[in-house]
Amino acid sequence: MTLLDRKRAPAGPVPPAQAPSRTAPWLRDLGLGIRFAAGGGREGWVRTLLTAVGVGLGVALLLTASSVPHALDERSARDQSRSVTKISGFPGASAKKSDSTVLRIEASTAYHGRPVTGFLMRADGGHPVVPPGIDTLPAPGEMVVSPALGKLLDSPENALLKERLPYEVTGTIADAGLRSPGELWFYAGSDTLTGAAGGQRIAGYGGTGPADPLPPMLVVLAAMVCVVLLAPVAIFIATAVRFGGDRRDRRLAALRLVGADIRMTHRIAAGEALFGAVLGLVIGLVVFLVGRHFVGYVEVWDFSAFPADLAPDTRIAALIAVAVPLTSVLVTLIAMRSVVIEPLGVVRNGGSRKRRLWWRLLLPVAGLAVFGVTGRFEEYGPVNPYPIVIGAVLVLLGLALLLPWLVEACVKRLRGGPVPWQLATRRLQLSSGAASRAVSGVTVAVAGAVALQMLFAAMNDDFNKITGQDPSRAQIYIASEIVSGDAALNTIKELRATKGVAKVIGTVEAYATKPGKYADDDLQPTTSFSVGDCATLRELARITSCRDGDTFVVHPRDKGQAGWVDQTARKGKVIEFGSYGRGKPLHWTLPADSPTVRGRTDPFGEEHSGIMVTPGAIDARSLPGAETIAQISIDEHVPDAAEYVRNTAARLDPGMRVSALAAVERDRQYASVRTGLQVGATATLLLIAASMLVSQLEQLRERKRLLSVLVAFGARRVTLGWSVLWQTAIPVVIGLVVAVAGGLALGATLCWMVGKEATDWWLFLPMAGAGAALILVVTLLSLPPLWRMMRPDGLRSE
Repeated sequence: MTLLDRKRAPAGPVPPAQAPSRTAPWLRDLGLGIRFAAGGGREGWVRTLLTAVGVGLGVALLLTASSVPHALDERSARDQSRSVTKISGFPGASAKKSDSTVLRIEASTAYHGRPVTGFLMRADGGHPVVPPGIDTLPAPGEMVVSPALGKLLDSPENALLKERLPYEVTGTIADAGLRSPGELWFYAGSDTLTGAAGGQRIAGYGGTGPADPLPPMLVVLAAMVCVVLLAPVAIFIATAVRFGGDRRDRRLAALRLVGADIRMTHRIAAGEALFGAVLGLVIGLVVFLVGRHFVGYVEVWDFSAFPADLAPDTRIAALIAVAVPLTSVLVTLIAMRSVVIEPLGVVRNGGSRKRRLWWRLLLPVAGLAVFGVTGRFEEYGPVNPYPIVIGAVLVLLGLALLLPWLVEACVKRLRGGPVPWQLATRRLQLSSGAASRAVSGVTVAVAGAVALQMLFAAMNDDFNKITGQDPSRAQIYIASEIVSGDAALNTIKELRATKGVAKVIGTVEAYATKPGKYADDDLQPTTSFSVGDCATLRELARITSCRDGDTFVVHPRDKGQAGWVDQTARKGKVIEFGSYGRGKPLHWTLPADSPTVRGRTDPFGEEHSGIMVTPGAIDARSLPGAETIAQISIDEHVPDAAEYVRNTAARLDPGMRVSALAAVERDRQYASVRTGLQVGATATLLLIAASMLVSQLEQLRERKRLLSVLVAFGARRVTLGWSVLWQTAIPVVIGLVVAVAGGLALGATLCWMVGKEATDWWLFLPMAGAGAALILVVTLLSLPPLWRMMRPDGLRSE
């Protein structure tokens, strides 16, 4: 053995080689991308902020949407807390008088179409129960009001409302006693209210009751509303994280030059998008937290909420926090597959790669297949909303995927035309993907809205009830069980003398019975008894000749009912008016020469029958248990005529029922779902406009040098402005065509599922108009940045 011989190591087991971790390169490359995004200079920060703003807008809307269930629950809880505890198992019953009970009567009204709800209250003892939101009951002549009502009363323009509520405002109802910040609500004190005057004695608040379940068709509507409002937001976020940049491309090419492989550059690009998405999460959270403080000042379609109500569900918020960054990474990795990054440059959308159509058609076909497998819903059976959501999502997502192929296929065939048109079409031919992604949100939103509008139109008749009322004959209906005797006749006179009143159909109503003794199981013949002047009676019955002192027997169309009337209205015989335990009953003889006439339907929609007399035939002040009813026609040329009528009614009887006549009455749950759609659609359209604007600004920023070259060669600003307009308009028009076709197909399918017939095939026109308006808005807002970029100094480089 020599010194040159190598000493052998002792034989032993060789340790196994450790496999390289796959997580470490991912984390290292993502971290490197984040460092590039954060330290990429002014250009890098501009791109990152554009991505963050786009993602932030979507996150803010998602957080708002996830807060809606909590807001509705809180709203319902506050509504239940101020409802009266039921007595004897049914509403309207009075509690036994005690030291804590309170007499109250509803004194609600309306002002300029907005409901104003309120109660007159009187304590029975020294420790009365109080509704939530106030500490003590208001004293007689005083009232506490909601902040919105207090603001109305303080305005000199609302003197008519102040006249109607002549109480001194001594306090404000707290949020715990209101459903929403814009609610008009009051409690007023009274020292004259009695049970005989209509007061209800209550013992407490916080009545509970099961909520009315949504009908099956409304479940379908609600599920579709969620899909239509949230699908464009998800697409918007996926679009925002794909904003590219020349500086980033050069940096990735430089990394390839120093030895980075393709996968590493993709992960670095994903890290840059991840940084923008995380920053967008922060921006979205800040926008949501700041914006919800102002939500109380915003009322859309008569809906508002308190800031504390907008609290997103913790699980949904956590899902958003994880899904948005994960989406940014996945979308970027998928997008980078179409980018060839080489050490000497970057090639995007190479001409050899064409978009394929067949797989883009699979999703909408699969969505329609889900609907077909689910089949029709039973009218009153249970509805599973998940197939509806899955089918609608597949159809709408398929339309979004189909749009890039259509835009590329259409712009490829465009040739010639004016210079702005050529600039726009050439730009779209070179890179139509960015424009298609920006418009995909519009396509999904419009398609979903068209489908929903078709469904609403098909269901409209099921949730709108024909009332039978005739607003052409009278517009206001007034009824009071308290006003009787002299006050009843005076009420009709006061209403006729009110400013803006054209005609009053006013009667004093009571019930007449056939005298005699009847067993408990016998039905005593009874009919209505109406007192009114000749003009009024002609509105209620087909009377030809009438003068004061006349009496009439009025038959309905139904012969059986007419026979029942005749059992009480016996000509020349005595009829009786019950006293209901308060004194002796009143007897009166129906004249033998009373003619028999046919009844008419009044403006309220009720057919009149029974006995009708003029004031000269009987003293209406003596009728026990009488009710005053007036149907009023107002002069439309007199401003605030309806408000003058309500003021007169409130002065005569604060508890008088005053309602507006309408030919159609809409179901409240149906109206709530439709209101939710309108509120969400408004917010979604604003988000889409922001999406298109952010995308347009990103594209203009990328073409800053090109724009400077064109200006340096003499291109006019007007030419470039028109080119921006056409570049926005062409994809939007194609997207609207796809949206209308897809929306009509989806709407017709949904109508088939609920067993309804599609009635209106032209309701897409308003949504198409909204899409066209977005083109103009985005173009106008992008012009100022365009003018700033079209400067020769944009050719300077470092």
